[in-house]
Amino acid sequence: MQYFTDTDMGLDIGEVNLAVESAFADHGRGLVQMPPKVYITLPVGDFRTMPAYLPSLGIAGVKIVNVHPGNPAKGFPTVMALTVILDIDTGQPTAVINATRLTDMRTGAAGAVAAKYLSAKKEIILGVIGTGRQAQAQVAAISRELKIKQIKIWGRNPDHIRKFADRFMEFPTFALSIENTCDCDVLVTTTPSKSPIIRSEWIKKGTHINAIGADAPGKEELDPALLVRARVFVDDPAQAIHSGEINVPISHGLYRADDIAGTLGEIVTGKKKRAGNDTITIFDSTGLAIQDLAIAKIAMQHGKKIDLPFP
Repeated sequence: MQYFTDTDMGLDIGEVNLAVESAFADHGRGLVQMPPKVYITLPVGDFRTMPAYLPSLGIAGVKIVNVHPGNPAKGFPTVMALTVILDIDTGQPTAVINATRLTDMRTGAAGAVAAKYLSAKKEIILGVIGTGRQAQAQVAAISRELKIKQIKIWGRNPDHIRKFADRFMEFPTFALSIENTCDCDVLVTTTPSKSPIIRSEWIKKGTHINAIGADAPGKEELDPALLVRARVFVDDPAQAIHSGEINVPISHGLYRADDIAGTLGEIVTGKKKRAGNDTITIFDSTGLAIQDLAIAKIAMQHGKKIDLPFP
């Protein structure tokens, strides 16, 4: 068995985007095995287990990932992850992967795939709500699929905004109010909010939104009225209903599961499409285990590794 470290080093974002897009296509065709993730609630956070089998890549495994919002104050990332890869013929563990950075990259890639297919424009003004690692991963990945003319950024911490702008100096970047940031072509929301911070009236016709932050029960970033105005596409219906952007509105009777327009896999395979340039589209991202397997396949070809005896 091998332990892989520094697995994000040397990975090409375009290659990751393509691998994740292919995994979504397999999902849209029903060619994967992937139960919904399981949540374990801890006193100040949670962890999730995410198993899957991706036959097209001949890879199976499980990711264990935590979310602890108070971690940065302790010097740890909010999200940390470990992926275990199993031999599909024997079940023997063949690799243990440091998947903390990979989790950022694969989520960024999902947002990039969604923007590629659902944005009404190929040259965009990008609005970003939040300044953390996932906000940065979204921008890096989306820039490989669409031409970013300008970035509008909103965050609560001016120092974090400056660091974000320094990271993306190739793009004109403007720190604005949250309302003005929403005046864009593609909007990315990456906060851990448990109440809506994006009002429906701020969103113009034709906007595409990547709703990334709501990834656990009780979280929501978008005004439920906005969901009703838009066509909402999810990564996986069961996960989205349980823990995605739509989970709270559904539990309160403000949105119905039957209103989901489709999955990103159906978009990638052409079963579903964007309906006109004036349509507001939303990608409700919860994160799929098949994304983790797709990026793990690449990472094992590049990452530093240590041999570990097993059993």
